[in-house]
Amino acid sequence: MIREIKGWHVFAGFAMAFAIIIAVNLTLAFNAVRTFPGLEVRNSYVASQSFDRERAAQLGLGWDVSATLRGNDLELVILDGGRAIAPQIESATFGRATSVAQDQTPEFTFDGSALRATVQGGRGNWNLRLRARAGDGTLFQQRIVVRHPS
Repeated sequence: MIREIKGWHVFAGFAMAFAIIIAVNLTLAFNAVRTFPGLEVRNSYVASQSFDRERAAQLGLGWDVSATLRGNDLELVILDGGRAIAPQIESATFGRATSVAQDQTPEFTFDGSALRATVQGGRGNWNLRLRARAGDGTLFQQRIVVRHPS
């Protein structure tokens, strides 16, 4: 015996499909908000007023900055005119781009060619959020993408 599909069967099918879609969307939205690290600046308008001036000063330093991660060794190279330098590090945060759960504050030491620190790294993409001061007081800040080799 073949059962006939009635109107309420179709309605129940559509209702269940939309309920699943809504549940998945709510789950994704909740997880996105829960893992968001937070604001970059408190007031973007105020920060924008000095952005161009600060950017020009930072670019005027002419620093070439790179970071690499080998195992648990983080190497930060800051070159000024091809010469390695060790500016005053105001803050450095090493962590994932999408979550603050694994954020670490590396303690850098300068060995003459690079700043080095031991961190708890792993495979994948990492960020080093760096704030440093040049000898003349110019603020240098940059988010450096650090990829751990597979």
